[in-house]
Amino acid sequence: MRIAIIAPGSRGDVQPYIALGKGLKKAGNAVRLVTNRNYEMLANSHGLEFWPVEVNMQDIIQNERMRAVLEKGNLLASMSQMGKELKRGALHLADRGLAACRRLDMVLAGIGGLFVGLSLAEKLGLPFLQAYNVPFTPTQAFSGALLPKPPSWLGGSLNRLSHHLTRQIVWQAYRPADRLVRQKVLGLPIAPFWGSFKSDRLHHGPILYGFSLSVILPPSDWDNNVTGYWFLDPPDDWNPPSALMEYLQAGSSPVYIGFGSMSNRKPEKTTDLVLQALTRTKQRAIMLSGWSGLRKSDLPDSVFMVDSVPHSRFLPRVEAVIHHGGAGTTAAGLRAGVPSVIIPFHGDQPFWGQRIAELGVGPVPIPRRRLSVERLAQAIEEAVTDQTMRQRAADLGSKIRAEDGIARAIAVVQHIEKYVSKPAGEMGF
Repeated sequence: MRIAIIAPGSRGDVQPYIALGKGLKKAGNAVRLVTNRNYEMLANSHGLEFWPVEVNMQDIIQNERMRAVLEKGNLLASMSQMGKELKRGALHLADRGLAACRRLDMVLAGIGGLFVGLSLAEKLGLPFLQAYNVPFTPTQAFSGALLPKPPSWLGGSLNRLSHHLTRQIVWQAYRPADRLVRQKVLGLPIAPFWGSFKSDRLHHGPILYGFSLSVILPPSDWDNNVTGYWFLDPPDDWNPPSALMEYLQAGSSPVYIGFGSMSNRKPEKTTDLVLQALTRTKQRAIMLSGWSGLRKSDLPDSVFMVDSVPHSRFLPRVEAVIHHGGAGTTAAGLRAGVPSVIIPFHGDQPFWGQRIAELGVGPVPIPRRRLSVERLAQAIEEAVTDQTMRQRAADLGSKIRAEDGIARAIAVVQHIEKYVSKPAGEMGF
């Protein structure tokens, strides 16, 4: 089967789809990845056919407009600004996506590529497979990933409503771009004001969820496939930098601190805050500079700064993982079996922070706007000393490492393969 994966976004957004694509290719499928040009080397290193688009999420997140909005922590304002930024690249994404999907059998996408992927599938008469790493299907069991958790006494109906609101927040931000794409590139009718969530292509087929059943148990009102995480490990011949290994061997196990793709207008101020918290707790640390631009010209010997290293190769050697709560970093920390301290900025990050606390594998999350030396030091101390929490994290890590989310996802794709040769009206999903 020939499959196009539409996966624009940050590295944390794209990496699970590279892992899934790699597994699908190994199972005998032809896989074409449509994503940001800056992931070409990563995709090629794992053997995927790469179709680049000129949309650089790092540039979008780091420009002054987005930084200013993100640091205020206003979800609606953040999504509105993101929609304006994405509008500039949507036409190119759709144009490249249309060329990539011709003569293929299926389009696969998650939230980042959902609307353009759905439009491409509609234009070309292809089946569309939803594959998410964040809950996006309405349920009464828990609230939507972008909204605060409602009081339990309000019942499951409000939970279900919050999922519909989450969908609308995402859709309304992207709707102006979708209108342009459908009119100027694909020649399709404009999508309904409330979105295409009633499309047959979204309701007649399976939905893949790339997270662990031990993290989110599938609700009874879901008919989805929770497969386990889609982890992308480095090649077997990858070796960590010698300086990092020397640091790890020179003293006690450090904590890890990194805010991934989250932009920061005052990185040195944030670095100083983190260093003060480390001093109070007497912890060594590996600090990821990342898109947040954390930097300090004269770091103490107890802190080692890196630009980028594979999580799977060193997180099992740290005492705790302090991060922004992105789905990818959250998964990596859970897999490593160590507690997580989550500092959510926006989006689905508060959802994962709350889930970590509910599972008892990390302290209560600290919203970025409330981050202080005192709060961070207290959370670090709890994460490295609470033996019950540490044991829960270790046990959960063992369960996650025993799962094979990619194999389960491939089994679903292979099950539906028999339909893709039928005309669109007879596909049955």
